[in-house]
Amino acid sequence: MVFCGCDQSPAHGGRGGKRVPALPRAGTSTRTALWMVVLGLTLPGPAPQLAELLDLWAVFPKYLIWTYRGELQQPTEDPEPRHRSPSGQLDFGHVPQGVYETVPYHEPGMVGILFHMVRAFLHVVQPNPFPQDLVVKVTKDKFGAIQSEYQKPENVVLTLKAIYYEIGFVVCAALGVLFVVLMPLVGFFFCLCRCCNNCGGEMHQRQRKNAECQRGLLTTLLFTSSLVITAGVLCSYAANQNLSTQYKSMRRLISSNLRDLHRFSNETPMQIDFLVFQYATAKNKVISDLDNVGPLLGGRIYDELGKVVRPALEGALNMAGAMRDTKEALENASVSLEVLQEATGKLHHNLSLVRSSINRSLNDPGCRDEDSDATTAQLCRSIRRSLALLHVSGNFTRLPNVHNQLESVNQVLKTDLSSIVQRGFASFNDTPGLVNDQLTNVIDGARSMFDAIGSNISSFNKVFPVHSSLNNFTNFISHTQSKIEDLYPEIDEMEFYRWISCIGLCCLVVLILSFNFLAILCGNLGYDKHASPTTRGCVSNTGGTLLMAGVGFSFLFSWVLMGVVTAMFLVGGNMEKLVCEPFHTKQLFKVLDTPNLVNPDWRNFIPGYLYNDSELDLTVESFYSNCKDNQGIYSAMRLDKLFNVSTFLNSSLYTKDVEEMFENVNIDLRDIVLLTPEGKQSLVDFSETGVAEINYAAYLDEVNKGVTQVDLLSYASELEAQTDLMPKGSLQTSLKGQAYSLRQIHSQQVIPMEQAMSMLNQSIRLLERTDSDLPKKVTNVLTTIEAAQHLISENASQVVDQETERYKQTIVGYFRQYIEWVKTSLAMEVAACKPFSNIVDTVEIIACSVLVDSMNTFWFGLGCCALFLLPSIILSVKLAKFYLRMDTEDVYDDIPAYDTMTRFPRASAPPRHIDW
Repeated sequence: MVFCGCDQSPAHGGRGGKRVPALPRAGTSTRTALWMVVLGLTLPGPAPQLAELLDLWAVFPKYLIWTYRGELQQPTEDPEPRHRSPSGQLDFGHVPQGVYETVPYHEPGMVGILFHMVRAFLHVVQPNPFPQDLVVKVTKDKFGAIQSEYQKPENVVLTLKAIYYEIGFVVCAALGVLFVVLMPLVGFFFCLCRCCNNCGGEMHQRQRKNAECQRGLLTTLLFTSSLVITAGVLCSYAANQNLSTQYKSMRRLISSNLRDLHRFSNETPMQIDFLVFQYATAKNKVISDLDNVGPLLGGRIYDELGKVVRPALEGALNMAGAMRDTKEALENASVSLEVLQEATGKLHHNLSLVRSSINRSLNDPGCRDEDSDATTAQLCRSIRRSLALLHVSGNFTRLPNVHNQLESVNQVLKTDLSSIVQRGFASFNDTPGLVNDQLTNVIDGARSMFDAIGSNISSFNKVFPVHSSLNNFTNFISHTQSKIEDLYPEIDEMEFYRWISCIGLCCLVVLILSFNFLAILCGNLGYDKHASPTTRGCVSNTGGTLLMAGVGFSFLFSWVLMGVVTAMFLVGGNMEKLVCEPFHTKQLFKVLDTPNLVNPDWRNFIPGYLYNDSELDLTVESFYSNCKDNQGIYSAMRLDKLFNVSTFLNSSLYTKDVEEMFENVNIDLRDIVLLTPEGKQSLVDFSETGVAEINYAAYLDEVNKGVTQVDLLSYASELEAQTDLMPKGSLQTSLKGQAYSLRQIHSQQVIPMEQAMSMLNQSIRLLERTDSDLPKKVTNVLTTIEAAQHLISENASQVVDQETERYKQTIVGYFRQYIEWVKTSLAMEVAACKPFSNIVDTVEIIACSVLVDSMNTFWFGLGCCALFLLPSIILSVKLAKFYLRMDTEDVYDDIPAYDTMTRFPRASAPPRHIDW
């Protein structure tokens, strides 16, 4: 209930601050009058609405001043929060993470183009998808069963599948073996054939018309094939040098992985200790909340009960404000009524004197018809008729006074209801203090309990053998690193021999190429088209000899090259198709994760080997993927099978004691008294003051009549206007004097009466609004007070239990947050196993991106060289006939006989026309 906006409730216990004025309030007519004087306003009548508006303007400057000073505050709002509401979320920080230096990424550079070309060639050779079922079957049978029982139908089918998958490699390998076998044989028979003057061994060249064209074509083809062989040997050389260059970086990559493993084993204990130490964060927050149990738990109880208590007390405080406003309104009404009653008699007397004076003036002979003109007589009659309006309008003498009501209200106000309500507010506002006092013993006992919980959690390190396990792991890493470093000299020596061997193979090809290019150079430089085959120069003959030398070396070394190529092709190609490519497509992981692959009794071999529980969901792919995402080793390796943190960090183990502690909490609020019997009686007395019995209608009727029946200023102006139309004389002078008297009466008597009437009007209206149905309002206030008091005294236990449960869940929630944070950190942050996936990626880089790719590129280049040595041999043999000096040459029929010996001195046979 709000009475005229008179809200006087304190700010949670009566904190200071200026009280918001009532809008409007009784007794503010003085301020209205002041504003009217300041603004220079005069009201022709009561104008109650305008007066109320001016009253609002009178209050408005105070709002501006108080707001500017920062003194204005809402009475029902606390400028500071009653209690600190816990956020509920704890910040345990981030587990310190080490920075692993290994970056398992390999960029081959320009040689990568060759790698992609070789992979494309292998895809043409072997376009079949990865034979997952075949590999699984072969792995399960361990190869022996297939060899011993190959006659079984299922094994025959398996063999056919393997042959079908390897058909590309088989065909290429068969061609390579055929090349290796046939090339020496062909070379042997070629030599024998040459010795018998066949296969180009006869030193006789038949002359043809297209010999020049044929020589140019053969030279171009040989040069082109030599360029292809050169590209092949450069490809092999690049692959060989790439492997030697990457060897040094691979050593650094291996060392980096080992350092990361050391860092992993050194930092994991510190991370475990960090988890244990962060219990202090939860403990300190719990202790802080327990130390502030009054503002927290008591504040919650206060807020919940305040939904009922505060409106009840505010209603009583509003009623106290209504009492003061009623008193002020009654005082204003009493004063205004006395002023009006006294002023009405004086005004009536003065108006009578004016009327008499005007009547005497109108008896002047100038107003008679026979002594004056018609206009003056008519004006006199008009003025005489208007004299009836110069009378007082309102009769305030018959209105009863309000002395009895005012005396009753003053008697009620002897009891300071505001102070009583303020004490009720103060008593209720002390709820947090009561809660804090009643829970002191519980809080003291909780500290030792939380210390015991901390000791139990600190034993985590002792129960879980982190340090001993990691010490063993560190020793293993150190031992492995020392063994690897011991192998480096042998590996360096083997790498040197490999490099020398590959360079030697390339040099064999370069030797043949050098013969070819020198032969083409010498042949072209020494060739003379005008010279006969038997008279060719030494340079040309040397070119032919070099061509045949290249042919000889080709026969000697090509089969060796092809043998090396075939062996490396079978190894490197299958490594690429069966290991490297499935690794990138994750199909290799699917093979490794095939149920019962290693052991028929193991579904997953990793948990079967480590934990003797093959049904555990731990696969190679999941372990690799989790470590790739830098998750903790605890979740990646499912170490919960060895040590279940969830069992050790079961929140119920630590929250059970907390819950039992709060079960014994008993908060009693029956000492809170909202309103004393004295205050209640004051409210009852106020409803019996008789204010509601005032005849407000009679007051308002008289006020609405106004002071006079006519506006004296208007009447005086009209009188002067009429007098100005009369002839100058004593009549005119007398009437103008009476008009001046009316203005004086208006300014000295009417205006103050109008102000008094305005004050009376506001006071009566305020009383009418305030005290309408007053007994019912008082009854409602008392009823709400009783209901609030009954809630605190009798039914507060339900609210207390509800808020205590919420507070308990907040305290327990801190422990649960800590435990969940520990579990999450163990799974995602502690002992991040990125180094293990880096090791797998490093092995893949070394094996596939460096060794296999380089080896495949090497044999691809050598294979290209070996294949193109075949056309090189054929072209070299045919081209050598154009450069070698022949023993005999063709004799032509159309050449004169006498010139035969001069032209062809060594001719031994005539030319055949068919060859010509």
